[in-house]
Amino acid sequence: MLKIRIALALLLLAGPAAAADVAKSARPIDDIRVVVNEEVITRLELDERMRLVISQLQRQGTRLPDTAILEKQVLERMIMEKLQMQFARETGVQVDDVQLEGALQRIAMQNKFPSLPAFRAKLEKDGVDFAKFREEIRGEMLTGRLREREVDSKLVISEADIEAFLATQATQGNKGEELKLAHILVVVPEQATAASIRNYQRKAEEALAKLQGGAPFSQVAAGYSDARDALQGGELGWRPANQLPALFSEPLADMKAGELSPLLRSPSGFHIIKLLERRSSDTPVFITQTHARHILIKTSELVPESEAKARLQEIKRRIDKGADFAEQARLYSEDGSAAQGGDLSWISPGETVPQFEQAMDALKIGQVSGLVQSGFGWHLIQVLARRDTDISAEQKKQQARQAIRTYKSEDAYQDWLRQLRDRAFIEYRE
Repeated sequence: MLKIRIALALLLLAGPAAAADVAKSARPIDDIRVVVNEEVITRLELDERMRLVISQLQRQGTRLPDTAILEKQVLERMIMEKLQMQFARETGVQVDDVQLEGALQRIAMQNKFPSLPAFRAKLEKDGVDFAKFREEIRGEMLTGRLREREVDSKLVISEADIEAFLATQATQGNKGEELKLAHILVVVPEQATAASIRNYQRKAEEALAKLQGGAPFSQVAAGYSDARDALQGGELGWRPANQLPALFSEPLADMKAGELSPLLRSPSGFHIIKLLERRSSDTPVFITQTHARHILIKTSELVPESEAKARLQEIKRRIDKGADFAEQARLYSEDGSAAQGGDLSWISPGETVPQFEQAMDALKIGQVSGLVQSGFGWHLIQVLARRDTDISAEQKKQQARQAIRTYKSEDAYQDWLRQLRDRAFIEYRE
């Protein structure tokens, strides 16, 4: 803006005729599309994101939805991303360059590239700006940490929840079965009026009508769904039937592959489920459990990541010099396990956040990890033992716990996002 003002000032000094000529040919370089608190989303940014989304959908073979519908969906996602990035800055959540490079290396390996430079070269050959791609990955990591800290860490799953879940599943005759599903979610804001709820319902009904008329599910999901997997065709993958919430499992009990559910209403909004496949899962489950303990230093608005990390580094130095891990946990850990010397007992796969589990799985018995960061803060982990165990007797309860966590987490996350949006100043500009 400063350069433009200087240029206009020079033109005015050159004379009114020159200024008039420029004014006739002047056109906006970029327009503000939405104001999000103190920041903006411009038309140029929206157009660029639209190009990326369309390219992604075309690579997946997804038929493109109507441009106006897709643009509205993309813009809403950009608004929510902007709000989450603002909240991350305000609350001190960060992803440093070392962590980002590690994530990019893993992405390159997952895509079967021998190195990150080779992966970068392929992206740039395909027309992808690597610097922007890099920052998008950083943004995804930040939102993941926000979700862990603000939502997942606060979930409470009681024994009563588990018993009620199992009792419900026992009446539905779907034990020993897995379902492959696709899903569309039209989110309803928490403070929505009756009139606006009806508008959201009409949007969901329109999506269902398109599906019933033969439109591809992936196309309708891309154009209508507010779920995070919308641009991946809305697919949820394989889910154990007895891990699904009753809202989904009840209509699915009588559905055949390829059929659609009616419109379903939950506190989050309106849902449409498509059953893609069924398969049996009546096989014993053997898993490797890990007996571990840890020390946690939490981050917060009062304790920034740098301070928490420094405190844990000092604890690690003492342990490396011979200090007892359990005693250090009792003295300094901010986790509920501190009184037990940080002992977490036997841990099954999936019971901890991914960063913790990956670091724990890489350790040998007796080994103490380096500093591990998760959405809860900074950890030191020590593996005490491992065992292979048949969890058939415990499987139902564990699956129930995981199912409850999955749908509670999604509902709580959508609720948190709605609250974040309700507190924000958002102004649309044509």
